[in-house]
Amino acid sequence: MRAVLTELLQHEVKDPRLDQVTVSAVRLSADRSHARVYFSLIGDAERERAAGDGFSAAGPFMRRELGRRMRLRTVPELEFFRDSSFEYGDHMERVFERLHADGSLTSEPSDDDGGQS
Repeated sequence: MRAVLTELLQHEVKDPRLDQVTVSAVRLSADRSHARVYFSLIGDAERERAAGDGFSAAGPFMRRELGRRMRLRTVPELEFFRDSSFEYGDHMERVFERLHADGSLTSEPSDDDGGQS
């Protein structure tokens, strides 16, 4: 499902608000009637809002094409959410870099305490 939505986004949807937006994950409900589509993008809150508006406009087309291409009997309702895991990972990377630069975090275990903490 993610692959089909990605292909639609890259090749069929012509909304400029969805340029450089990537589908990162799709989570189906247990009864398969709803799908949470997570997307990632580079930008601020305004860019996120614009992408949300773009998905609101393109969502019905994407749902229709998803059903047609996957030949689904019941096509799930699509809900779009920003995937913040990339930003969180980037934030954690910066935290580790700061700790390492401050000397609070070393890349090798210390032998000063005889291997005990």
